[in-house]
Amino acid sequence: MSRPARVSDVDAICRSLPEVELGTSWGDRPTYLVRQKPKPRGFVLARAPRHDALDPETGEEYQDLLVVRTPSAEDKAALVEAEGPFFTIDHFRGYNGVLVQQSRLGELDVEELREVLTDAWLAVAPKSLARKYLASLDPARPPGDT
Repeated sequence: MSRPARVSDVDAICRSLPEVELGTSWGDRPTYLVRQKPKPRGFVLARAPRHDALDPETGEEYQDLLVVRTPSAEDKAALVEAEGPFFTIDHFRGYNGVLVQQSRLGELDVEELREVLTDAWLAVAPKSLARKYLASLDPARPPGDT
């Protein structure tokens, strides 16, 4: 059995994926980006506290949110509807991504977090890079089977 996820696992998992760099997006927000042309694409972002994401118990702005891309609206719904730390807000209606408090990452085990972050990476990585990565995980997988 895998151990509970920690905040440090986000960095380790993201950096273990091909062609990833820690940069910025949305102004100055730390973002894990997949290097590609014409410009890198983000898949995990540290979101600034905002008035549209409030703790329902305290009414305070969340201070520790990550935005995590999802491959599809269906994947987003599955994460939000599952019992766990992922949620969404009206601001993200129509955007394939979920929010998670870093302080709640321990509700996931490391392998669950790895799956979510890898899916986020796959959602924005160039198709050829994604195929190559998936093939490296499962050499029996036929090329092009993503």
